[in-house]
Amino acid sequence: MWWQTRPGGRPGSRERWTREAEDSFGPWGKLYAEDGRTIGQIQYGPSEVFPRALTLPAGPPSRDAVLITCAYLTDATSPWVLQSLFLAAIGESKDRGYPALEAFGYRYGPGSGFADRFLAHRTIFPVDFLRDFGFQPQRTAGRVELARLDLRGLVPVAETSLLERLKERLAPVPAPAVR
Repeated sequence: MWWQTRPGGRPGSRERWTREAEDSFGPWGKLYAEDGRTIGQIQYGPSEVFPRALTLPAGPPSRDAVLITCAYLTDATSPWVLQSLFLAAIGESKDRGYPALEAFGYRYGPGSGFADRFLAHRTIFPVDFLRDFGFQPQRTAGRVELARLDLRGLVPVAETSLLERLKERLAPVPAPAVR
């Protein structure tokens, strides 16, 4: 309940918070499971349901955004799961009509390994990881930044039509008819 409370505040009821978040937003996270075991999970929702984010360095998040608050990998041999969970959050936020997705990022020093970058901190993400998805910095405070992905320019494309669209774009332009 860390994200769901204000600093110095008492933790509220997890059940009440969950019910209110689901009533206003729907499911507020995803699990990635394989062979009946959870390999990773991600939590996200409208920024206003996470009051702790208002006080973080580089905050507060925008009121119109969905905020990714944490992501966990339980299997370090499957780092692609985190990417898959982020893609699911991006798609779901877009489908729900939100204009943006935000997350807090951290600029790690050179030589920081996978464990430092993805297993030690689960509520703040490597800045370069966020950039790979198109997140752009909004505000910084030291090594922490609030990054935003604008979802308004994303256009859903069916896999079968993607090849057709590429063929259309790459096809030679017909020459004008001679009269």
